[in-house]
Amino acid sequence: MLATVILGILFSFCNRPREVLSRKNMEKLMYDVYIAEAMIENDYSSFDTPEKKEALINEVLNKHRTTQAQWDTSLSWYSDRIEIYLKMNDSVKARLQRSQRATEQIMNLQYRQEQSLSPHTYLPSYIPPHYAFNDANPRNGFRFRLDTAQIAQKITDAHFNFGFRAIGIPANSTPRFQTMLMLQYKDTAIYRSETITENRNYILSGQKYIPGDTIQEIAGFVKLQDTIGLYRNIRLKNIFLGNPNNVAPQNESNVPEPQEMILREDRIQPQ
Repeated sequence: MLATVILGILFSFCNRPREVLSRKNMEKLMYDVYIAEAMIENDYSSFDTPEKKEALINEVLNKHRTTQAQWDTSLSWYSDRIEIYLKMNDSVKARLQRSQRATEQIMNLQYRQEQSLSPHTYLPSYIPPHYAFNDANPRNGFRFRLDTAQIAQKITDAHFNFGFRAIGIPANSTPRFQTMLMLQYKDTAIYRSETITENRNYILSGQKYIPGDTIQEIAGFVKLQDTIGLYRNIRLKNIFLGNPNNVAPQNESNVPEPQEMILREDRIQPQ
């Protein structure tokens, strides 16, 4: 009986139409589509029109060099083979969970490092207005965390930004340099991150409310991995967390692209 099932599956794949994506490519596309759909569901202010939603999905399809028709055809073909589709879906969900755990590990590691190195006079919510990676400050960055009461005091508007200007990054250099913002709601965690590669402004945006949920914690960090002191001239200026309307205007060339969000798997609903 088992041999018959295996032979049936192999025969099915041998007869897969050319326009249907391979299982490997289909799983990669499903992963990115699920993340895009979660972004649309939870970041309603950025995707408040059908055109914006469609543009994000098209961006994902273009990344995989796939058309909407090919995606629809492939999804229909695999859905008709439910056992295979469920195994693919489980594989994609497992990858999403691994990605979430890896992100949380980065956040927790950075938090433990900062807790052990920060002066006792600094509260976890402290955000320095400027920061230098130099001999006088041997730490590899800073981290902050705001609870509900601190958010209510500091964040007065529905939308807010965490940002800074990076200077001193050498030309033709690729430091291991990253910033991340974590927005913790009651049932959802949203992560926004960006790799810092050049001298410009960096901004990660957030919001106090998503449909049916209110933010309970804001956390973030800026981390530079530099064990031998190659990047001691790097500085962060005008560091802030707050209302974007209170931030000085910036040149359009300095505004970074929207950041990817990685959500808790239980909020991602595969179709």
